[in-house]
Amino acid sequence: MIPRTPVPAVVPAGRMADSAQPVLRLPRSGLELRAWEPADADALVAAGRDPAISQWNLLVVETPEDARRRIARMHERWRAETGAVWAVARPDGGAVVGLIGLNDVDLAGGSAEVVYWVLPPARGHGVVVEATRHLSRWALDDLGLHRLRLCHSVANEASCRVAAKAGYAFEGTMRGALLHADGWHDQHLHALVQGDV
Repeated sequence: MIPRTPVPAVVPAGRMADSAQPVLRLPRSGLELRAWEPADADALVAAGRDPAISQWNLLVVETPEDARRRIARMHERWRAETGAVWAVARPDGGAVVGLIGLNDVDLAGGSAEVVYWVLPPARGHGVVVEATRHLSRWALDDLGLHRLRLCHSVANEASCRVAAKAGYAFEGTMRGALLHADGWHDQHLHALVQGDV
């Protein structure tokens, strides 16, 4: 007889919707992860215009009005428990330097996908790695998810380094899995599961 591993309880519905999105502080950089606010619209517009961000993300935000609508959808996704997106920002209402979040949140299935980008002033300082580690710990320990995945184009070497430094194991390549402006890309799949760290 093969011993069975006990199945943990699923994350109950309402775990996100019944509480406010938390502020998560990043101790090394001094930045914080906080909910996006309408006043942050210009940061989304800047991200949409940044060639390095638009190369790897389908982020079409052309005006502050577009950005405010997207921010409202972020809050709707939190309440619907399907996504959780944070601004990576300087503390106390300071400037936004990036975005990190969980897409495709599946509370019953215990999984989500980590997504991120950073604006030029924050690049090269380890901000994305720190934010990914911190958000991952929150998602596994506080929210109670079991598995997080981080996917990126095989041509996006910077994201491959982020995944490795943040403790995500490389699991393989998904062929033709990601559409970018220049066509379909093969995609690397990395994952972090409960017990990895």
